[in-house]
Amino acid sequence: MDITTALFYIFSAILLGASFRVITARSTVHSALFLILAFFTASCIWMLLKAEFLAITLVLVYIGAVMVLFLFVVMMLDINSDNVREGFWKHLPLGALVGTLIALEMAAVLMGGFRLSEAPQTTEAALKLGNTKMLGISIYTQYLYPLQIAAVLLLVAIIAAIALTLRKRKDSRSQDPSEQVKVQKADRLRIIKVAPTVEAAPAAESAPETGAKA
Repeated sequence: MDITTALFYIFSAILLGASFRVITARSTVHSALFLILAFFTASCIWMLLKAEFLAITLVLVYIGAVMVLFLFVVMMLDINSDNVREGFWKHLPLGALVGTLIALEMAAVLMGGFRLSEAPQTTEAALKLGNTKMLGISIYTQYLYPLQIAAVLLLVAIIAAIALTLRKRKDSRSQDPSEQVKVQKADRLRIIKVAPTVEAAPAAESAPETGAKA
């Protein structure tokens, strides 16, 4: 067994343990921290499989952005998870059975990928271009239509989320640009002449008095 295979099994064991602790930890903050550990070990496994771009993306996007948001929301709301976790051990056997079936199905489909000794050899052209550039070429040439379909689905999901959460409040104030454009100068400013309430002293009488005081 070489060092790569040993590291693969070590990171896989840590990943499985962290994933199990995500659903069994009593504190939601601890669950989020174990999820960060699971993401980090998954990125390490991708680094062993020479998928550097996916590993860096997982660290930057999920650990650096998504999990920070999760921790912020969990610590701000301070959710009491005791009521949510009631009946966990009651449904554990059924959940373990479903999880085992899913794992066996994935192993049956991806069994060829689990054999590290039979990994395909990298060509010289791929080594010169690099992993990230080869991934970009594959996505935008061979998988262009699936990429566009996925982009449209994500756009529809974003629009649906905005439509579901959009609520009109009675106390909200908004401006109509079309009404603002129609406004004339006379509608914005109006000059009104107001008669003075106190009469000013005549200028001729005030001049001698100021000269005498001087």
